[in-house]
Order: sequence, then C-alpha cells, then structure tokens
Amino acid sequence: MTTILVINNERLLCNLLQEVLRSRGYDVYAAHSGRDGIEVFRQRRPQITLLDLHLPDIDGIEVLKKIRKISQDAAVAILADATSNKQQWEAQKLGVTDFLTKGLSTGDLIHAVEDSLRKRAVLPSPSHNGHTILVVDDEKPICELLTEYLSGRGYRVCAVQDGPAALAFVDQKHPQLIILDLHLPGMHGVDVFRTLREKKYGGGVMMLTGSRDEKLLNAALALGPIDIIGKPFDLERVGLAVDVSVILTRLHLPARSV
Repeated sequence: MTTILVINNERLLCNLLQEVLRSRGYDVYAAHSGRDGIEVFRQRRPQITLLDLHLPDIDGIEVLKKIRKISQDAAVAILADATSNKQQWEAQKLGVTDFLTKGLSTGDLIHAVEDSLRKRAVLPSPSHNGHTILVVDDEKPICELLTEYLSGRGYRVCAVQDGPAALAFVDQKHPQLIILDLHLPGMHGVDVFRTLREKKYGGGVMMLTGSRDEKLLNAALALGPIDIIGKPFDLERVGLAVDVSVILTRLHLPARSV
C-alpha cells in the first residue's frame, strides 16, 4: 500500500487530508511537529511527504534536510501558506517534488499528490464502501456517463432527470451525495436545492452548470453546495470532487480550501 505522511501543525487540516486520502486507498500518517515527522518518516518510509515549512519546533527546511539523510529518493512536496525565495531555493536544492499552497482546494491538492505518485507508478485503487450518489440532470447522456464512471469507482449511482423525481428519490433512499444540474425542466435546480434544505436533507450537494449567470450562481452558492463544477466537465475532476464531497459530508465539514 502506498504510504503518505503529512507533517503539519494544523490538526483539522491533517484530519481532513487523512480521511480523503485514506478513502482513495492510501495508508496515511500525520505528525504535528518536525521532530515527530522525522520519527514517523524514519519508521514508515512514505512514498510522498507533505511538509509544512512553518512548524512549532523545527524549521521545515531543517526537517527536509533530516529526511534527505534518511532517504535521497522519497518524494517531498512543500505545503505552506507562503514560501520565501530563499526557502524555495533551499528546498529545490534538497530535491522537493512540488510547492503547494494551503489556498489550493482539497481536490486540487489531491490531484497534485496523485500526479506525483502517478509518475512513480504507485497509485492505489480507490475504495468508497458503496456510498449512494444521485445524479440529477435532464441530459440523458450526462446521466449515463456519470453513472458508468462513478459506478466504476465503487459508488452506487442512480440517476433521474427532473426535480420532483429527485426529491422523491431522496425521501426514499437518502443518498450521501447529490450531483444536481442547475438547469432542469419544470423545477429549477436552485428550487430543488432549496427544497432539500427545507427538508433537512443531511447529505452533500454538488452542482453542475454551464451557466455564467452571476445572479443564478450566487443564489446557488447561498444554499451552501460542497462544490460547483462547470460544464463541459472533466470526468477525473468530477470523480475527485465526488470523493472529497463524500468525505466532507461524512465528517459534517463545510467545503474548504486547503
């Protein structure tokens, strides 16, 4: 199993990354200080380490130097709010694989991690424990495409093509996540979302839209979707967003930027 180490003193961020990455089949460890991070690295020899430069006990560059004494080959990505030119230069000399900012969305961060692992051919198979997803879109080809793709990722997927059918399904099946198109015949996607809120639906809602209507998008955002993805969409991007959304829903956390 591919092992990932997160060295960061923000416990909430560590917990979130552990949950999301474990759901994708990784073995994930976290350390909240430089010394603990070095010890976990020595014991677990992770394939990739996400290292914060601002740690409570040891400077991140010093931690990187000690990691390099243990392994010259392991991938290390810097995950920090900001890095100075000097820090970037020192980290590059020590062979970091990437510089990531905490302003990245969770999905983009996971994508960057997996891109690094893909180059090393150590990607695992994701496991999602059969969570149920409802796709609501009036375009049948989109329903079929998302159903096939997400089913292949281990989800139970159902699809309907209008708002009333979606609400009836939710009353009966209680899906963990709804992928909801903004433009639906009869009952608009925003109205469906608003009704779900009134019904105290406890799952997550991710929205699809090709609209650039600012008023419409603001109305959708006000209802608190976990994510909004534009059409046309990239399937891998949708799959990653779904993985993150399911974890956030299970943890009862709002969507956030890392």
